[in-house]
Amino acid sequence: MKSVFFIAGPTAGGKSELAADVAARCGAEIVSADAFQLYRGLPILTAQPDAAMLRKAPHHLIACVPPTEEMSAEKFRTLARAAIEEINRRGKLALVVGGSGLYLKALTHGLAPLPAVDSKLRAELNTLSLDELNARLAAVDPAGAEKIDRQNKRRVVRALEIFAQTRAPASAQRSQWEESSQAPGVFVFRDRAELNFRIDRRVEEMLRAGVKEEVATIGQLSTTAAKTLGLDQVRQLLAGRISSPECIAAIQQATRRYAKRQLTWFRRQPNLESLNLSLLKDHAAAVDWILQKVSLCLPLND
Repeated sequence: MKSVFFIAGPTAGGKSELAADVAARCGAEIVSADAFQLYRGLPILTAQPDAAMLRKAPHHLIACVPPTEEMSAEKFRTLARAAIEEINRRGKLALVVGGSGLYLKALTHGLAPLPAVDSKLRAELNTLSLDELNARLAAVDPAGAEKIDRQNKRRVVRALEIFAQTRAPASAQRSQWEESSQAPGVFVFRDRAELNFRIDRRVEEMLRAGVKEEVATIGQLSTTAAKTLGLDQVRQLLAGRISSPECIAAIQQATRRYAKRQLTWFRRQPNLESLNLSLLKDHAAAVDWILQKVSLCLPLND
């Protein structure tokens, strides 16, 4: 991946708009690294780039996977590498843009070989409560238990599966990633108060834009697609179990927590240069700043 540049950061921080303008200025193409924007049928809920942004530059890995399909970091890596290679063959720079830290690190550092899913073992683990699963993980992989999203049952189950099949903690196997990777990129973020305001406003706009109708018609979902942020709350609203204000407040809270985890993840990535958009208020100035960094990665013409 010689001609690639990464723009990473938390949800609602403004990555998509920045990336579209940067790509338009330098003739690059965008590869999304968002775990849920991959799926078709949920453009509002997953905050996929709007028509105006899509017109500015070609986008890849947006609404390209049916919502019934299971996704993983390994599958994303395969799709993203193919997209990047295709872009590079056309003599273009690939801008990889997203906030899914595991997907991004799988792409930049590779993946340690892990065992295939054992359906019987997974079924047994899924009968346990989240508290029971977290207790088991803390006993066999305390380092991994500190870092994992303990509210994400799928990830906790997967970590326990890896230990049961390999007798080694998942966290130790992740350390086998090639830490020497120096993929160039920027980490864009905002001060917490400003980011929370943007998150709250985005959720309110989603409800006005018709996210209820979108979720009502989506049909069957894979277990990974069903983890889409806000999906459960909108379904509760549709079922009449919560009110619209309660739905909005619940999604806002969940999104703020997710953004906090993203901020923690990306601040630990040494290859990403930080850009605080709360200090650099002017959008055009932020685009210019990123373009200066991108210019070092632009493919040379023959």
